Amino acid sequence: MAGKRKENEAGSSNDLRADVLRVLGVLKVATADQIQRLSSPHLTYRHTTKPTPAKQKEARTASHRAAVNDLRRHGLAVDGGRTRGGEETRLLTKDGLAAAAIDLDREIEEMGGMPKSAGRSGASHPMTVNETVIALIRPKPNLDLVVGEPAEAAAAARAAVDAPDGIGTLASYATEVALPVKGTWKNPAIGSARADIVLTDPQAGVPLLFIEVDNCTEEAVLIAGKFDKYARFYHRQEKDTDGTEKPMWRTRWSAPAADEYERVQPPVLLVFHQAGQRSAKSQIARVADLTRHHWQGRWHPEDGYHSYDRRIPIVATTLEELREHGPAGPAFWRFGRDHRQPLLDAIGNARRDASLARRRQAAREEERRHAEREAVEREMRRPVCKDCGQKFTDARWEAIGYTRDWSKRQSHPHPHLCEGCQHRAVAAEAQAEADERKRQEQEHLRQEGEEQAAAQKAGGWRSRFRT
Repeated sequence: MAGKRKENEAGSSNDLRADVLRVLGVLKVATADQIQRLSSPHLTYRHTTKPTPAKQKEARTASHRAAVNDLRRHGLAVDGGRTRGGEETRLLTKDGLAAAAIDLDREIEEMGGMPKSAGRSGASHPMTVNETVIALIRPKPNLDLVVGEPAEAAAAARAAVDAPDGIGTLASYATEVALPVKGTWKNPAIGSARADIVLTDPQAGVPLLFIEVDNCTEEAVLIAGKFDKYARFYHRQEKDTDGTEKPMWRTRWSAPAADEYERVQPPVLLVFHQAGQRSAKSQIARVADLTRHHWQGRWHPEDGYHSYDRRIPIVATTLEELREHGPAGPAFWRFGRDHRQPLLDAIGNARRDASLARRRQAAREEERRHAEREAVEREMRRPVCKDCGQKFTDARWEAIGYTRDWSKRQSHPHPHLCEGCQHRAVAAEAQAEADERKRQEQEHLRQEGEEQAAAQKAGGWRSRFRT
């Protein structure tokens, strides 16, 4: 025990240190409170008997603060300043980021960059990014670790477990990811896009989602300008390892292949936090108007859906609505639609999916009818036995030369008979041949006998004549 305390001087366990590395590896800068809520959500429902919320937070975050201090002593983490609320933030060093990459099973190039002004100006934007990730994941506590807590705390933990699920785990997310319009992934050119968050969770129906976060401090025109960069990045082509040229983003992320009808780009989610002076509602409306040329689809009246070929699906919400409803709730407005939807519905195209499903069903029905017509026509061509009148089986029909090989058909015995009648006919022919051979043998023996008798008779006459 003494040796372990010496290695982790602040008394943290290796598991806690790994939790901190993973969280900071994804979020880049975070408070102990955010680290705790993501990695040990059960602690949120402990220490509720402390006299003040501040004391409760101090108690539930103590173990993770100790883990951060141990990482700092080992040169893996550094202080990142304080938030506007006075909370300390932590960052990973270069070595810490490399260690986190190992824990997250990612290449160092996939870890993303550090947020701008991460340790200055209160880190308001990185904190909102973190809260967005937490609101999307909706970490659920382990109820076994809340046993013995006050009834109110246990009930709150149960409510969190019973609430609709979020999307993905911490490993499903990355932050500050460069989307190069020129240059490379590692060294993007000036003017490249930079996604605040990237979510990849194909099993949840989100193969790839880029997320932009705003505290209602940027002008709408600047936010809209980001989509010009996204469009340039989406249209950039790159040769993959197999030598084929494809959109550059497809060389890094897996996503459904473009179908024969349209090439839909990855969706972008805008999350507005009402922290600045601008109204989130007016920001959303203004950005939607400025980016219309990027997201507006083309109506197909004959099919009843909009096509978004080479368009960017843009969805917006607020952090407050996201926290309240979660990804499964009606918190998301897809630009161009008149109502709010769950996230999966908002980034999808239900009318198109239904139309294509009807088209595929109609194609299957046509194939079925065609197969039925062919079956009827085939039955009309099916041979009938000349003896018993029964239709040929498929095997018999094939055996007599259904392949149109006339040489085989002509060499096959009794092609006009079914299998049973053929066996009887062949057996009758074999019996007839045997009877004929027997008759011929008997006839041959009879002739030999007659010849012998005649020879004996002739010999007797000759003997008399000599006498």
